[in-house]
Amino acid sequence: MAAPHDWIAGARPRTLPMAVAPVAIGAAAAAALGAFDLLIAVLALVVALALQVGVNYANDYSDGVRGTDDERVGPMRLTATGAAAPGRVKAAAFLSFGVAALAGLVIVVLSGQWWMLGLGVVCVLAAWWYTGGSRPYGYLGLGEVMVFLFFGLAATLGTTWAMAQQLSAGAVVGAVSHGLIAAALLMANNVRDVPTDRESGKRTLAVRLGERPARASYVVMTGLALLLPLTLLGQSLWFLLVLLAVPFALGPARIMLSARHTGGALITVLQLTGQIGLVFAALHSAALLLG
Repeated sequence: MAAPHDWIAGARPRTLPMAVAPVAIGAAAAAALGAFDLLIAVLALVVALALQVGVNYANDYSDGVRGTDDERVGPMRLTATGAAAPGRVKAAAFLSFGVAALAGLVIVVLSGQWWMLGLGVVCVLAAWWYTGGSRPYGYLGLGEVMVFLFFGLAATLGTTWAMAQQLSAGAVVGAVSHGLIAAALLMANNVRDVPTDRESGKRTLAVRLGERPARASYVVMTGLALLLPLTLLGQSLWFLLVLLAVPFALGPARIMLSARHTGGALITVLQLTGQIGLVFAALHSAALLLG
């Protein structure tokens, strides 16, 4: 029977910064528009974190019952290791989705933006269908695209819109940049798993591209993410602050570009990419507020 620390490990805490960062950027963009709302910000954070935990448990369940995780290197797998019954892991995923849905419903009521109910439903379905269902899009090489859309654009711009009912160029650039960082994190995860994914028939984007191009794409995505805010220098020179995140990206870039770094080294990249996301979010948010 899984102990509490097993469930915590199964939630994959290293991925959680990817849920915090877009909400921070979206809230800062709303504040820059004079429309910050602390309660909505907290609720948006609950939505993002619950969805991230939910998709992690859902991934654990779906890959576990398919046998994809049988030889996996990386975080604790509750289902594949037999630490928890598949049904309990699936229930944990849906409980997390339920928490996200409830917090999202409160946001809709407070903001009066009823169309966002549809967005919430799509987000929950996308979280489940990543590796769940009969045709999971994570097995078709679309994982990075969906992460970009939901943990980049939807989470960031949804937070801003719920507060301000309008968007800004800073919000859009921040959303795109963070989406690229989130996609890069998933790419690093999938590069680590290329051998086992290829063998099990999981055709991630890393498998489809091949290991070397996939490693290079990580560097392109993180580099582009950190350079995009420079397009806003015409609005404010404060966006130069984002360049302070570049040193945080150099280490993981070197690891990804070296084929001899596998397994544990790529797990380190996941942690470092989470840090890049948080540092970027802090700097871009500061630029939005100071500008």
